[in-house]
Amino acid sequence: MKNYTITVNGNVYDVVVEEGAGSGAPAAAPKAAPKAAPKAAPAAAKASAGAGSIRIEAGAAGKVFKIEKNVGDAVKKGEPVVIVEAMKMEIPVVAPSDGTVASIDAAVGDAVEAGALLATLN
Repeated sequence: MKNYTITVNGNVYDVVVEEGAGSGAPAAAPKAAPKAAPKAAPAAAKASAGAGSIRIEAGAAGKVFKIEKNVGDAVKKGEPVVIVEAMKMEIPVVAPSDGTVASIDAAVGDAVEAGALLATLN
């Protein structure tokens, strides 16, 4: 076992870390993976149900703040389709090309990671 002293935001913590086979650490990793997998499955189902060929993805992690366009709306290259809020900033996610909105794959309030599918265009 090793003892460490860690300071986080001015708070001091004494931490003890066990060495060896680490039976505790491998057990924690598999428990986290199954929880993440079901969350990804509904997003994949949404993407495959009526998705267009042009993907509109989040450029940064954040929360969906506003949806500017609806399915069926025509958009021009550079027009905002979804607004993502990250670090108290509103970031427009724009259409990469002209097209028609084929699907909206996120809802207002959804937490999204960078690269998450937000909408598709035809």
